[in-house]
Amino acid sequence: MSIKGKATSFDIAHLTGVSQSTVSRALRDSPLVSEETRRRIREAAEQLNYKVDKNASNLRSQHSGTLALLLFEDPTADDSHINPFFLSMLGSITRACALRGYDLLISFQQLSYDWHADYADTKKADGIILLGYGDYLAYLDKLQKLVAQGTRSIRWGAVLPDQPDVSIGCDNYQGGQAIATHLLEQGCRRIAFLGDASSHYPEFFERYRGYAATLQQAGITMDPALQVDAAESTEQAGYNALETLLERAEPFDAVFAASDLIAIGAMRALADHNIKVPEQVAVAGFDDIPMARFLNPPLTTVLQDTKLAGETLVDNLLCLIRNEPVETHLLPVKLVVRRSSQFSQPADHV
Repeated sequence: MSIKGKATSFDIAHLTGVSQSTVSRALRDSPLVSEETRRRIREAAEQLNYKVDKNASNLRSQHSGTLALLLFEDPTADDSHINPFFLSMLGSITRACALRGYDLLISFQQLSYDWHADYADTKKADGIILLGYGDYLAYLDKLQKLVAQGTRSIRWGAVLPDQPDVSIGCDNYQGGQAIATHLLEQGCRRIAFLGDASSHYPEFFERYRGYAATLQQAGITMDPALQVDAAESTEQAGYNALETLLERAEPFDAVFAASDLIAIGAMRALADHNIKVPEQVAVAGFDDIPMARFLNPPLTTVLQDTKLAGETLVDNLLCLIRNEPVETHLLPVKLVVRRSSQFSQPADHV
């Protein structure tokens, strides 16, 4: 069969002796078409060099075939303004979208205006993935607006009672327990926590709660002087928090930082004061960002599976787009022990 111009689904229908609607269903892998008929139609499409018009298909289905990924802008040492942890997840989300036949539109969230309107109201994307949010209580109003206008969205973050949206997060409480248990096993008893421990930063707060509960179960009285706020997940915030801890002149033999970046800043501050890690102070972080293993000493931390996280976010968002039920849930974490927390001899407390 020879045709002039670009092949159409009607040409395939003529060649195979089926209706055009059957061709359309077969090319979408509809179970309503038998495998033998689908095979004949695919062979005919290949013979005619037929290409599916994605734009036309999306118009018919009222879908853009695109997901939007909105990143919260973080303070960073470089110009990326992206937390290194989210860079790992970004790669996973991109691959998951490609494997599921979706394009990915990436942008920063601009909290100074209603950023969600650009994506929901103009139909640029079928759904939105949100990474990061800063102060959760300040962010909550925008999440509520997003849900109220019917936007399909899913957030990476803490799982909270009465939250307005669907979120996927790691088990921060379990991670805090794992770090505290490990440090106790190393003989540490004065374990400082660097990170905001309030509902404004619920992921840090859950890590703190897991750590605090483990110390209490071990019969250790919590000392409020050993908790120092570090709301931003940056090296500078960690450095400043450790300086504040030293100024309080309270003895401590370990530091649990709410993120790896905070831990890295704390380790630099300890080095500037000639305090050895881990000989004098054990240090642990959270996230297992790529640079954690290359520090000197390598950093003990909690691994969040960014590959699984990215796939879970995409799959659950696609369920929301198809109006299928989705539940908020937690992903497991894993303790990664490295030299920064392993005493080679009994520690001299700072």
